[in-house]
Amino acid sequence: MDLTILYRGPLASCDYDCPYCPFAKRRDSGERLRADRAALERFTAWAAEQTGDRLSVLFTPWGEGLVRSWYRRALVGLSHLPHVERVAVQTNLSGRTGWLAAAERDKVALWCTYHPGQTPYERFLGRCRELTALGVRHSVGVVGLAEHLEEARRLRAALPSEVYLWVNAAEGHTYTDEEADLWTALDPLFPYSRFPHRSAGLPCRTGGSVVSVDGDGTVRRCHFVRAELGNLYDGSYRKALGPRGCPLEVCDCHIGYVHLETLPLYDVFAGGVLERIPARPAPAPDGPLGGRARPGRESAADGLVTSRGPVPDGLVGPDPAGRRPLPFVTR
Repeated sequence: MDLTILYRGPLASCDYDCPYCPFAKRRDSGERLRADRAALERFTAWAAEQTGDRLSVLFTPWGEGLVRSWYRRALVGLSHLPHVERVAVQTNLSGRTGWLAAAERDKVALWCTYHPGQTPYERFLGRCRELTALGVRHSVGVVGLAEHLEEARRLRAALPSEVYLWVNAAEGHTYTDEEADLWTALDPLFPYSRFPHRSAGLPCRTGGSVVSVDGDGTVRRCHFVRAELGNLYDGSYRKALGPRGCPLEVCDCHIGYVHLETLPLYDVFAGGVLERIPARPAPAPDGPLGGRARPGRESAADGLVTSRGPVPDGLVGPDPAGRRPLPFVTR
C-alpha cells in the first residue's frame, strides 16, 4: 500500500506569537510535552515496522516541532527507512539546521514559513542558505498580508531561483484584483490560495491514499473532517480506506485542497506534494484562475462563485465577511 500520512500530535507550543495565528505563544506543560514525545515515538516505531507498505509522512504540528529533539530524531530516523519515500515537516525555521546532515537528503524536506516581525530577516535567510548548503529540499513562504509584501519581495530576490516561494492567502482577508496581482507576481500559484475551492462531493485522495493521524493513532481522512476511519495501531483504519467525496462545502487550506482530484496540483507538485515544491518553476494557472475574476461572467456549469460573479474552475470566492477557517464536520 502507498500511504501518505499527515501527522499532528498533542504539541501546541510555539516560540512565535504571530497575531494572525490562533496557536501562537502557547505553552505546553511538561506533562503535555512528554505525552507528545511518547506519541511521536510510538508513531515512528509503527512506521518502521510497515516494511510491506510505502509511506510518506508530513508533520503538521500546531506548534513548532523542530525546536524539540524528538521531532529532529523522527525526521532523521524516518529518512533512512527504505520503505519511506519522503518525510517532511512544516516549520518556522527558528532552530538550528546542522542536525539535518545526519538525514538522508534525498528523502527529508522542509516546508518553511517566514514570519516578519517574529525573527530577523537575515537570520531566516541564513537558515535558508544553510539548507541549500546541506542539500536539503525546502520551500519557503509567507502569509499574504500587506505588511509582509516588501519583506517577501526582498526574500524572493535573495533566494536561489530554484527555491519556490509560496504565498498563503490570509484568513479573514479579501483581495482586490490589484492586491492579488502583487502577490501573484511573487508566487504564480497564489490564485489557488486566493479563493476557497468548492469541494462538496468531489473526489479527493484523502481517505484513500492520504490520511490524517493524531497522537492517539486516530485516523481521519484529513485534518478538517472529524469522522474517524479507525486506529493506526490496531490496523482498523485499513478496511475503511477507499475513494470518497469530500463532505465539506469548500476547502480553504493548501494541505487539504492539494489532494482534490479536480485540481491539477499533483501534476504541478509532482515529486514535491508534501514539501510544497513544484516539479518545475511555478507556472501561472491557465484561464480565469490565473488572472483576475471577471465581473459579470456567468456559467451555470462552471460552479465558481466569487464576490464579482461566477467564473469557472471549481473555486468559491469569499463572502463579504472574508475568508474563514474551515470547521470540523462529523460526516
